[in-house]
Amino acid sequence: MNLIIVEDEPRLRNALAHNIPWEKHDIEVVGLAANGLEALELTGRKKPDIMLIDVQMPEMDGLTLLRELKERREIGSLTKLIILSGHDNFEFAQLALEYGVSKYLLKPAGEEEILEAVLEARRSLRSDLEQWQRKAALEQKWKDNLPHLQNLFFIQWVGGKYTKEDVLKRSRELYIPLREQDRIAVAVVDLDPLSEEETRFKPGDMELLQFTMLCLAKELLTDPSCWITTDSSNMLLLVFVVDAQQDVKDAMLRINAEVSRLLSSTKEVLKLTASAGISAATGELDDMGLLYAQACRALQERVVYGHDLAIPYREPRPDDGQGQGVIVQPNLEKSLEIALDTADVEKAMEALKELWDDLFTKPESSDDFHEAVLYMNSFFTRLIQKQGWTVKKVVGDDIVFFQNVKLLSTKMQTWSLLERTVKHITAFMSEQRKSTSHQVVKDILNLVEAEMDQDITLHMVADRLYVNSSYLSRLFKQEMGVAFSTYVLERKMERAKSLLQEGAKVYDCARLVGYRDVSYFTKVFRKYWGVNPGEFKG
Repeated sequence: MNLIIVEDEPRLRNALAHNIPWEKHDIEVVGLAANGLEALELTGRKKPDIMLIDVQMPEMDGLTLLRELKERREIGSLTKLIILSGHDNFEFAQLALEYGVSKYLLKPAGEEEILEAVLEARRSLRSDLEQWQRKAALEQKWKDNLPHLQNLFFIQWVGGKYTKEDVLKRSRELYIPLREQDRIAVAVVDLDPLSEEETRFKPGDMELLQFTMLCLAKELLTDPSCWITTDSSNMLLLVFVVDAQQDVKDAMLRINAEVSRLLSSTKEVLKLTASAGISAATGELDDMGLLYAQACRALQERVVYGHDLAIPYREPRPDDGQGQGVIVQPNLEKSLEIALDTADVEKAMEALKELWDDLFTKPESSDDFHEAVLYMNSFFTRLIQKQGWTVKKVVGDDIVFFQNVKLLSTKMQTWSLLERTVKHITAFMSEQRKSTSHQVVKDILNLVEAEMDQDITLHMVADRLYVNSSYLSRLFKQEMGVAFSTYVLERKMERAKSLLQEGAKVYDCARLVGYRDVSYFTKVFRKYWGVNPGEFKG
């Protein structure tokens, strides 16, 4: 879990950060702040699980900081707050409790007492998360009955499995009120990809996050004419039932407003963005497949328009071609992109085969066939250029097929091109990952040596190199065999020993290896070497 320490007194702040064995208890100090203003900015970037906050500080005191954090929603209800105060003041304590503080410690609190308070906060946070998960699990069990059957109905409906008569019959059986004259509109909502800076969640948490968004949608969209479920890709599926007498434009404006409100609330609650695709207009009950395809196609346009948007489907212009265009299930493209990004050849080929079956077995003319080739070439081109490479460098002589798809005259020839392209990209990805890892570690080692006289932390180095601190920590340990903090301590103590042996004074030695507090340097040196610096002369 992540911890931010907010304390204006430098020696105490350093002691809290370095004297307490946080790493031993799997707690990572992600930031230090000397006042409330620094803490406010730091919290917005680091999103800590636990905060240890002093009350009396310059510029902005601890209680004002708590109020600002709550009002700006920089912290959630699960964030644990611990106050460290030099005053046994009832009003302070009462205000702190109102702001959600879990522990109020009085100075001078010992290191063991502070550590235990943080560990207690961690236990409480884990308990809260477990309670939330148990509640979600109970809800899920209930939904395995009728809601599960309703969800299956919608999946089959959007997949074109039912005629209008089938829809009406099945809806009656599943207590879904539909009338023959009703019209429908469709929206699909998906969480945007997690950024590299996101440290609260991992890719494996996406299923839980999507379930949370489903629950949120059911809380917000209470109109009984809106059915909320998920599709086969686990994306949120919204089916709006519109009375035949209602004006279509008014209905679509309402639907766009409802979807936009859901996206905004998702951003507030999860601190993550989502995007949506909305069908062009309303349609008959048996138009569900087309309306769903329009919504999915509109959602794909977030690659053009950006994230955190509700995107309505727009019909192609008359001069865009005679066919209906290439419509791909979003999960197929996503699977291939993930496999290529991770250089997993086997999974990439499996995803490519699924895309092939979806795209290249349906075209009825050469124009439709080459439209599908253009789609795949465009996908590969975006992926290649996103990495900063050129298409020519990656695909070599196959560049001619990217420049002129009419050169591809058979399905076998086309499949061979796609297969080679996948292998080229995964090879480049794999090689880039190796060279990048070696260079990043080399840059870290050079930085440590060049700035030995500074306070070197993992997060400072991560910010300097523009990479994620969790990734940096894992990469460094894999390459060097020791944790980053351990390596920095070893290098500083070795440098300090050399300086002392060369006749440097203890004060100068401490400063040259990044310690501004000589007594603290002496304590660290004695713990590392077993003797005081003044006794260590070569």
